[in-house]
Amino acid sequence: MLVRDAMSTMVLTIGPTHTLRQAARLMAARRVGAAVVLDPDGSGIGILTERDILNSVGLDQNPDHETAGTHTTTDVVFAAPAWTLDDAAEAMSHGGFRHLIVLDGQEAIGIVSVRDIIRCWAPTRRHAAASTLTV
Repeated sequence: MLVRDAMSTMVLTIGPTHTLRQAARLMAARRVGAAVVLDPDGSGIGILTERDILNSVGLDQNPDHETAGTHTTTDVVFAAPAWTLDDAAEAMSHGGFRHLIVLDGQEAIGIVSVRDIIRCWAPTRRHAAASTLTV
């Protein structure tokens, strides 16, 4: 199965000046764990995750004053729609992250998460495990 088959195409995009509280509200409303941060005047495409927000709050930083741009990961590993889910899982495992922005050229067309991969693999693996049982 390919990344294009598993990814979410509903990409939450925010700017670097959004506060962490604004980002958290938007992420919660859309029930997503990450937002693409577009900074056309700066670092380009980055990602802000729920973990970034959690780390900031854990450091007693004020989510009404901290901005997405300050907490955005900009050295992002991007996925291609034609990657296999194994490729995506390997990149996530190697990099220690749970989301990949999927690019088509320079455009963010989706996000694939660990949850997306598990959702796709679970029925296949369950069926494979069931067929190998012997009684």
